[in-house]
Amino acid sequence: MEFFLILFDLDHTLLDFDLAEEVALTELLKEYNVKDIAAYKNYYRPMNKAMWRALELKEMTKSELVNTRFAKLFAHFNIEVDGVSLAQTYQTHLQKQGQTYSGAAELLKALSTVGYQLFAVTNGITDIQMGCLQASDIKHYFSDIFISEQAASQKPDKYFFDWIGQRIPHYQRHKTLMIGDSLTADIQGGNNAGIDTVWYNPNHLQNNSNAQTTFEISSFKELGQLLLPQPS
Repeated sequence: MEFFLILFDLDHTLLDFDLAEEVALTELLKEYNVKDIAAYKNYYRPMNKAMWRALELKEMTKSELVNTRFAKLFAHFNIEVDGVSLAQTYQTHLQKQGQTYSGAAELLKALSTVGYQLFAVTNGITDIQMGCLQASDIKHYFSDIFISEQAASQKPDKYFFDWIGQRIPHYQRHKTLMIGDSLTADIQGGNNAGIDTVWYNPNHLQNNSNAQTTFEISSFKELGQLLLPQPS
């Protein structure tokens, strides 16, 4: 099976969002004089993950997520803050982070060298994603960057992928591959769009969802073996 267009998820696939979040959260909490930073982080992470899942399920809006999560975090510790102001401060810290996983840049270089067209496809916040990419070593490998806020839709919606297809010259679904770590966003999105998928699963998780994967890999090496010419 030959592919020419590759849609790459960013956070947790190419961008090390956990490390970026760790740095940005630490800077934010220090700025607001939080003493027990670990306790705040331990509450924030599952709460934030649940909110992003609620966004995928259309149970909340992106604006609600962004502007209330820090107010909810501090409220848990009986402190009232301006959630919008904290969101802006956090965004300032986070968009300066450009950490990528080891081997990501080398993989993208190899894929682009052999003729693949590479695109970034993300549900992230526009200013944060563009800032992180600008600070990274991978931005220049992408022919274009598609962010859900710009489409007023997000993975896994078919509309989001239709919107992308309209913006890629000579787009053909049967020659397009979606690569990402999220079964519910990336893989289910690929299913909804009628394109093949690669589930990037470095932690060897079980697929307990309805999403159907075409391929599953646990490392960039395995992805290279799948997509790059191999020595005979």
